[in-house]
Amino acid sequence: MRKLTLTLFCALFTISLIGQTTEGPKNGHLIIAGGALKDPSVYAKIIELAGGKGKAHIVVIPTAGGNEVTLEVINRLEQDWKDFGAAKVSVLHTTDPKEADTEEFSKIIDEAGGVYFLGGRQWRLVDSYHNTKVHEKLFDLLNRGGVIAGSSAGATIQGSYLARGDTKGSNIMMGDHEVGLGFISNIAIDQHTLARNRQFDMFEILGKYPALLGVAIDENTAMWVTGNEFEVIGQSYIMIYDGSHWNQTTGKYEANAEGEEKFHVLRAGHKYDMAERKVVRGSRQ
Repeated sequence: MRKLTLTLFCALFTISLIGQTTEGPKNGHLIIAGGALKDPSVYAKIIELAGGKGKAHIVVIPTAGGNEVTLEVINRLEQDWKDFGAAKVSVLHTTDPKEADTEEFSKIIDEAGGVYFLGGRQWRLVDSYHNTKVHEKLFDLLNRGGVIAGSSAGATIQGSYLARGDTKGSNIMMGDHEVGLGFISNIAIDQHTLARNRQFDMFEILGKYPALLGVAIDENTAMWVTGNEFEVIGQSYIMIYDGSHWNQTTGKYEANAEGEEKFHVLRAGHKYDMAERKVVRGSRQ
C-alpha cells in the first residue's frame, strides 16, 4: 500500500500542478530554512517541536552534502545538536535507495521527535530516499506530531516541486529531478534568495507551472509550517510568488498584470495561509 501511494503521487505529479490547493501537513510541523542558518532561535524552535530541551531525539540526514560520512563527521553533528539542546542525536545516511527501503535502516526515525536535512544538492536526497521506507517514516513522523526541518537543499526537498534539482548544476532551476519529498503539496521552494540575487528566478518555474505556489527564502531565515499556515522566523525575508503583490500606494493587495514579475516580501512575524494564498490578517505589513 505504501509503495502504491507514493508511486501514485509521482505519477499524478504533473496533473496535480493544475488547480490543486497548496497544503501543509495535517499534523506535525516543518521548519524550512533558506541556508547559512545560524539563528539560535530557529534551532531552539526545532528542539522545542521535537520534544523539548533535554528530551528531543533528532535524526540528522547529511546525504545532500555528497561527502563520506565519517566517524568524525558523526561526532561533530552529534555534538552540535546536543549543544542546541537535543538529548539524543542519530545520523542517518545512505546513497543506496534499496538500503533506505529496509526496516532495519529506517527504524531509527520511529524513535525520533525530529529530523533535520543538511544542505548540499537536493537531488541526492531524492535519489537516496524518495519512495522508500525512509520516505514513508518521515510522513509517519509528521502524523504523530513531530517536526521535519532542513536548510538550503534541506529546504527545497520539502516541497512537491524540486527547484534547482538538476545534477549538472544548482544554477539550473528546472532540471532532471523535478519531484521533491512533498511534505507540502503544490509548491516550489528556493533558498539563499537575496544573498545570491535569486529573487526573480522563481518566475521560470511558474512560467511552466503557474498553479504552483512559489516560496523563496533568504539565508538565516525560515518558514515555520503548521497545517496550511506558516510564520516567518529568523533574521531576513521570505518571498511569496502567488500572482499578487502589495501596492504601497493603494495600501491593498493587487493581482499582477500579465507578465508582471512582482511578489510579496515577508519578514519575521508575518504569517501566510498557503491554501488561501494570502497574508494572514494581523501579520505585520
